[in-house]
Amino acid sequence: MGKKEKTNETTVSTGGEHAVNKFRVSDFVMMAVIVLLCATCVLPFIHVAVKSISGNAAVMAKSVYFWPKDITFDAYKRVFGDDSMTYSMGFSAVVTLIFTALGMLVCTCAAYPLSKKRLKGKQGITFLLMVPMYFGAGIIPSYLLYQDLKVLNTVWVLILPLIYSPYNMLIMKNYFQSTIPDSLEESAFLDGASNFQILWKIVLPLSKPILATLSLFYAVGRWNAYSDNMYYTRDNNLKLIQYKLYQMVASATESQTSSLADIGGVSQSVPEVLQAASIMFVTVPIIIIYPFLQKYFVKGAMIGAVKG
Repeated sequence: MGKKEKTNETTVSTGGEHAVNKFRVSDFVMMAVIVLLCATCVLPFIHVAVKSISGNAAVMAKSVYFWPKDITFDAYKRVFGDDSMTYSMGFSAVVTLIFTALGMLVCTCAAYPLSKKRLKGKQGITFLLMVPMYFGAGIIPSYLLYQDLKVLNTVWVLILPLIYSPYNMLIMKNYFQSTIPDSLEESAFLDGASNFQILWKIVLPLSKPILATLSLFYAVGRWNAYSDNMYYTRDNNLKLIQYKLYQMVASATESQTSSLADIGGVSQSVPEVLQAASIMFVTVPIIIIYPFLQKYFVKGAMIGAVKG
């Protein structure tokens, strides 16, 4: 027994040394590439965060990189000091939640039937649903259509036109095909379950990764968009936070508030500093949400995108 144990220990030790010896130059290069890719994501964010709390003179002199100079929060005071900003933030959150819920509902209703072989005309329906992914009418035809539908200058013009995403539907369909076995649904049919019962009680509980992934896609897409808010709405109560911040930065640029003099007791921020503060203001909510969905996001994106 002693010899056997000694042999096993030697084997384990040899395996460990062999694993260490496997670390080659190619592994170092891969790690270096990964570090560089991570840096391309993290360093720009740090630069924007540092610039948002730096002084106007330092930013104008292009001397701010990854450490703040002449720390000041005037830009954030201007952003948070406007009551309409608080309203736009809340309004954007409500619109994003409604948009994400309706988008996931539409996406699921389209993806689940198309993932089943028993659906007649499956290929033709899939082709029709994928057409919007490659072709679009443009702004003017869309504007005329929304005008005929009487949704212009309403909250629904910010929600309904974009709730169907061919790309998201394709990912969800592939996930259902590769993850949910047909035998599981067949056994449910034998027990008397309907299609909606199978979807609600079996398919969706087993599809948390793809649901979290696509929910994040929908939420981030709606949160960051402002062009439709610019083209299709006029009421100030319908301004989303992204469009509101865009207007603030544009106004700061046009009025040339690059002066360091105090106006009304508040030092005016240059457009570049104000823009950096605006980016941080609208990015933080997404950064807070993402860690809770990360474990689902990676798995759902990989399985849904690779399998066909």
